[in-house]
Amino acid sequence: MSKTNLFVKNFKNILNLINRLLENNLNKLNFKNLKYLSKNNKIVLTFVTFFVIFISYLLLPTLFNKNEVSKMLNEEIKRKFDVDFIFSKNPKYAFFPKPHFITSEVAIVVDENKIAKINKLKIFISLNNFFSLKNIKVKDLILENANFTLDKKNYNFFISFLKKNFKDKNLIFKNSNIFFKNFDNEVLFINKILKMKYYYDENELRNVLFAENEIFNTPYSIVMYFNSNKSKIFSNINFNLINLKIENELDFQNKIKVGKSKFKFNKLKIFSEYEIKKNFFEFLIFDEQDKPSLKYKGEFNFKPFYGNLKGDLKNIKSNYLLESNSTIVRFLKTKLLNNKNIDFNLKINAGKILNNPNFKNININSKIKDGLIDVNETKFEWNDFANFQLSESLIFIKKGELVLDGKLNIKIKDYNKIYKFLLTPKNNRKEIKEINLNFTYNFDRSIAKLKNIRVDNKINERVNIILSNIIFKKTILQNKIYFKNLLNDAIKNYSG
Repeated sequence: MSKTNLFVKNFKNILNLINRLLENNLNKLNFKNLKYLSKNNKIVLTFVTFFVIFISYLLLPTLFNKNEVSKMLNEEIKRKFDVDFIFSKNPKYAFFPKPHFITSEVAIVVDENKIAKINKLKIFISLNNFFSLKNIKVKDLILENANFTLDKKNYNFFISFLKKNFKDKNLIFKNSNIFFKNFDNEVLFINKILKMKYYYDENELRNVLFAENEIFNTPYSIVMYFNSNKSKIFSNINFNLINLKIENELDFQNKIKVGKSKFKFNKLKIFSEYEIKKNFFEFLIFDEQDKPSLKYKGEFNFKPFYGNLKGDLKNIKSNYLLESNSTIVRFLKTKLLNNKNIDFNLKINAGKILNNPNFKNININSKIKDGLIDVNETKFEWNDFANFQLSESLIFIKKGELVLDGKLNIKIKDYNKIYKFLLTPKNNRKEIKEINLNFTYNFDRSIAKLKNIRVDNKINERVNIILSNIIFKKTILQNKIYFKNLLNDAIKNYSG
């Protein structure tokens, strides 16, 4: 055995002895024995000697050639994490709180393309052997204030780390951003990383990715891991702000990747199956696996980027659409869809409104483009009485509240049946063919403001005043009574 190796072995024994002494005696310290120790010069001298030796050992990496340190760290990171870093500055060494090297202005290169700029990189090293640069081992990496640019070629950069071995190391990202770009090199969206960590779960015997992120100003957390043979990847995503949880499973061993998801909105459960092809994402959404009462079919095309969703439902609940605390309203208020790179069309057909069967044949049409959301050409029928259609509409946030602004056209099919339903006095039953109006509906306040009401292309000022402010009630019965009284009052003034 060489003298150097013998010295290293003896020094390690000294370090282990210090640790044992500290563990065994620090908890026993009190004022009396602390006073005794301070008076015992041999003990104090021994402690100081050990402390000086330990600090001297920790400072050994400062003696190495900085260029050689950079080269060694690069090679060691490449070996352990399979990542190519480019250092613009030589790393500096620090031993508090744990021995590590720190550097700034670092880049990551994948296939000769620079995909990341890192403002601060911390490289933690093992305490085992500081006597030789060749024996220094990298343990953990912490990347802070980094900006990643990902596209189709390198979109799986973060997923690929899960295939590494994290039994003796951790990989952590803090306060960073991921810029996802399309084929035209335009930024589709930005995912902000608050904290992301790769580690080995000793109970489940697998690598795990845990992250707290933010997308479109909406925070969410994600847990991701592979199955045992790494043919499937599982993920659990939690959007606390809108009470949405997503469980996902993706099988990517074949050319066409196949997956399935389960969405939980409070007590509502929705299932999804999907396929991912070269430039195409196709999916099916349903509420029950055997006999679904709702069924959606959609697709996303990545080149060029656009998407659509079509759904057929037996019935739809009005509170899903209009109430301030509904999942859809809360989702729209997150502004997730107000992204200028989203081009999406939605078409939903429902037989009737579940809690109000007087309305039927609902056709909801929505278009999301250039950060704007509209529901133009949305149609529905009121029994056999009238047909309704929306136009020139826009959904937006105003002072923190969700608002729908637009025009409404009402084609009267049978005015006599309307009067009969409303129990309108016979002397007020004047023929009506068509009604046009402008409206603004506030989802948070359940208030509709109507203006420019034109009955058969004529404006009645009194009718406009009566119907200018409609306040929706809490129950269907209350609304039924309220609207009958309100409409009969307007009809009375219209008939003269």
